[in-house]
Amino acid sequence: MTGFEIAALLAKMATSAAVVVLASFVVERSGPLVGALVATLPVSLGPAYLFLAIEHGAAFISATALASLSSAAGIGAFLAAYVSLAGRRAGVAASLGAALLAWLGVALLGRTVATTLGAALVLNAVVYAGGILLVRSYRGAGIAGRPPARWWELPLRAGLVMVLVGATVLFGRLAGPEAAGLLAMAPVVFGSLALILHPRVGGPATAAVLANSMVPMLGFIAGLVLLHMTATAPSGLPLAMGGALALCVGWNFGMFALARWRRRTAPPPVASAPHR
Repeated sequence: MTGFEIAALLAKMATSAAVVVLASFVVERSGPLVGALVATLPVSLGPAYLFLAIEHGAAFISATALASLSSAAGIGAFLAAYVSLAGRRAGVAASLGAALLAWLGVALLGRTVATTLGAALVLNAVVYAGGILLVRSYRGAGIAGRPPARWWELPLRAGLVMVLVGATVLFGRLAGPEAAGLLAMAPVVFGSLALILHPRVGGPATAAVLANSMVPMLGFIAGLVLLHMTATAPSGLPLAMGGALALCVGWNFGMFALARWRRRTAPPPVASAPHR
């Protein structure tokens, strides 16, 4: 690997670890929705796109965004499968294994049939519409008590994610460009988050985080669409990448603001009359 490629890999490993560690802390302190909003920010894929833009240019970024869009449906399948099992108190190995198989199947399908923008949008619409309906009943699970923190947990969480990201990228390089393209959209952040949270807070609470991630992923998909359509525009690639990032962040911020507004305007619970 060249120095440039090593720097890109280290940046992706570090940002992925930062997102997962931050999201896991947020989940334990602020609840599943805020943790999901953190986990779905493009701070893991963003550095990879930045290095690709520097090395390859606008046309390559436009094509890569389309390929990522075709593979993004696999993330929706991963989330739906994991939530369906973990929400029913299945173990982390069974839940994660089934979710990875669902991701692989849909991602391979996407790379086969969703080779145009229209086809990729249709595939994502089908997967996410079905997934959102499937997981909606799991979004409200809370955390019953927080396990005590231990000094070694933070470096363990960060190291685990960095190893997973590094192994994914290196395996993709060894297996060829097709595998590399597929593994670029592997659910490393969500898988790492599941590995960290499931043993700590249980399957239902972890399922709630991933269930709440389905709708924020729509902003991520919209950002990929915008990047694909504007990367080669006369306004320039930096503006296109900035616009895609702003769309993703703005979508998640809007969801957070909406959730706060709903909590403030929700009527207080009605106390039940005492039994005589």
